[in-house]
Amino acid sequence: MNSGRRASKGSALVAVIWLIAILALASVAALKVVAFDLDVASAKINGFRAQQLAEMGIALGANPDVERGDPILSQWSEENDEGFDVRLVSEGGKFNINLLLSQEDKNLMKSMLIDWGLDIDQSAAVVDALSDWIDADDEEALNGAEIAYYEEQGRVNQPFNRPFYSLEEVRLVRGMDLVEAYRPDWRRWFTIWSAGGLDINEAEAALIAVAAEVAPEQATIIPETVRGPDGIRDTEDDTPFTSIEEALALLGADATLRPDISARFTLNDTTTRIESIGRATGSRRKITLVVRNRTGQPAILERTEEVIP
Repeated sequence: MNSGRRASKGSALVAVIWLIAILALASVAALKVVAFDLDVASAKINGFRAQQLAEMGIALGANPDVERGDPILSQWSEENDEGFDVRLVSEGGKFNINLLLSQEDKNLMKSMLIDWGLDIDQSAAVVDALSDWIDADDEEALNGAEIAYYEEQGRVNQPFNRPFYSLEEVRLVRGMDLVEAYRPDWRRWFTIWSAGGLDINEAEAALIAVAAEVAPEQATIIPETVRGPDGIRDTEDDTPFTSIEEALALLGADATLRPDISARFTLNDTTTRIESIGRATGSRRKITLVVRNRTGQPAILERTEEVIP
């Protein structure tokens, strides 16, 4: 009888232990769910705050009284672990791909692609395909691609026969996959928003070299001159060029003998890209605004938002 009672008590004890274990596991699971929900809620709160900070940065960057390099464009609070950074970048420092193609400056485009690694035939085919994409007719250029080619690829209503509305559209053109394989950062060279040619005061030496048909090492003298004696852009000793002829003369190019080269450049492009990144306790949000005539009567050309990991 006693042994039966002991067995019964032992079974009850085991059951209690199992019950405690199950309750402990349930408690741990519940705590994890609560912690996850808290993390999600915190991420949403911090993400919303980062978005607000990015908006604050955009407001400052769009202010015509704020100049590039102004310390007010970068703000950070150690106490609150939040802040924003704003960059003002001229779109004139890139090639306007629609302008290049409409002006039929195929030599410039071909030279660029050859420098990137494509051979002569490949570069000619890509440039002709780009031209066919934006022209208004269905007549195929010598090495181009019109509706018949894209239909063979199962792609209807292409090409669009109009200027590019975004650089992502450029990737749809025949041969651009090859360009991207050789030069993954090709977008860094182009824009669709600038008002004209390549702004010689804003462009990098590599782009100036292609447009002026000089060696990259030779073209470095242009941005070096613009930065002034201290070598830092957007400071008081900057010495931007006031004429294209002056800059080309420094490169050894005669604008009167090569008007085609002179036509590739401009000064004081009024299109500005405002990039604002807001940060709040590990969350980051980026807003990009492309504005024309920021210091006059501004017109918003493009606005994008993104979450930065």
